[in-house]
Amino acid sequence: MEGGAKGQNNNSKPLDVFNNFKGRYAALIKALTTDVEEFFKQCDPEKENLCLYGLPNEQWVVNLPAEDLPPGLPEPVLGINFARDGMQQKEWLSFVSYHSDAWLLAVAFYVGAGLSKAERKRLFDMINDLPTIHEVVTGVQKKQQKEKSAVSNQSKKKSKSNTSKRASESRGKFTKSQQKYEEEEDYDEDEEEEEDGWDIVKDGEEEQGETLCGACGEKYADDEFWICCDHCEKWYHGQCVKITAAAAEFIKQYKCPPCKRYRK
Repeated sequence: MEGGAKGQNNNSKPLDVFNNFKGRYAALIKALTTDVEEFFKQCDPEKENLCLYGLPNEQWVVNLPAEDLPPGLPEPVLGINFARDGMQQKEWLSFVSYHSDAWLLAVAFYVGAGLSKAERKRLFDMINDLPTIHEVVTGVQKKQQKEKSAVSNQSKKKSKSNTSKRASESRGKFTKSQQKYEEEEDYDEDEEEEEDGWDIVKDGEEEQGETLCGACGEKYADDEFWICCDHCEKWYHGQCVKITAAAAEFIKQYKCPPCKRYRK
């Protein structure tokens, strides 16, 4: 039979053995999925014990073991043709796929008999990264992929929800009692100021100790977002200076419009 084993104490490397395995693996999956009708016909219960072989060149054959079995190569399960009409087709294919997985592992470790312990582990790790033939034939692989995708999507939604929650909590922290940043720039207090359309409330222009907005002159309200200029220390309604609580999160040091123009 094509692609026979090299025998014990060979010099095969893990990748060589894995490529041999992968060719046989692809052949067996082909027989049990895309070529299933042809495979079903060849497994005639009227014939003698038949076996399903996967070849390294990705071809499959149904044959008697005595005709094509290389000396010493592990033998596939016998009599798959006898079981063909004794169960439903899906159950029969599942039965054959189980035995095909076992045969493939036996062949791989026989062909790689000369491998060291580390090399055998590497070989098994590469094999274990593939879904089993039974998983592919019975659809378990697709189900696992869907479940994995669903878990991944759920995780993304949860992460997005937590991010939105944190952003909402951060916005709530921006109130009148917002602390000023430590770094402040010196400026000339005697420098002439031009209002340029701004109703700037002069220092000390507060009614009965209540803070007034430096732009509109209105009082502070608990349900409004305010922001303090880190240069002139005046407070402004966020709406008056067109700054939202969310935008304020990214401002390291706030400078009000008048300070931007006249206190550079």
